[in-house]
Amino acid sequence: MRKIGLLSDTHGFLDDVVFRHFQSCDEIWHAGDFGDVKIIDALSEFKPFRGVWGNIDDQSIRAACPENQRFVCEKVDVWMTHIGGYPGRYSPAVKQGIMTNPPKLFISGHSHILKVQYDPKYGLLHINPGAAGKYGWHKVRTLVRFDIDQEKILNLEVIELGQR
Repeated sequence: MRKIGLLSDTHGFLDDVVFRHFQSCDEIWHAGDFGDVKIIDALSEFKPFRGVWGNIDDQSIRAACPENQRFVCEKVDVWMTHIGGYPGRYSPAVKQGIMTNPPKLFISGHSHILKVQYDPKYGLLHINPGAAGKYGWHKVRTLVRFDIDQEKILNLEVIELGQR
């Protein structure tokens, strides 16, 4: 079993409380819009780390993280990208891939809207962890924590960090 800490859209701000909430996690995943390469450094020094670059990220971040990550965690096929949309409204950049080879877990950021939604058409779970940073129109900063046990995604928790 792997315990995952998921965040997105930090936009240059990483609250110290993130480390407390992710202390019990085995891995940290970031779905883009870091805003500063120092956030990658801090997270990867803390725990094993995966991330994808977002639309605001500069070349230093794009050199450190790919645009898409497709990998297997336990027995779950995961696809993480920054601009991915959500069930019924996938972005053109990922739609064909989801239709022809859907993952079991599809993670995206970008919208700053916390969303956990099952897509019965493709048999996948979509998670957008919302935004953990202070920049944007969201009102509450959020993180997501969950477990992957073999082929199951379990114990999903939404963590509110407070007002933007």
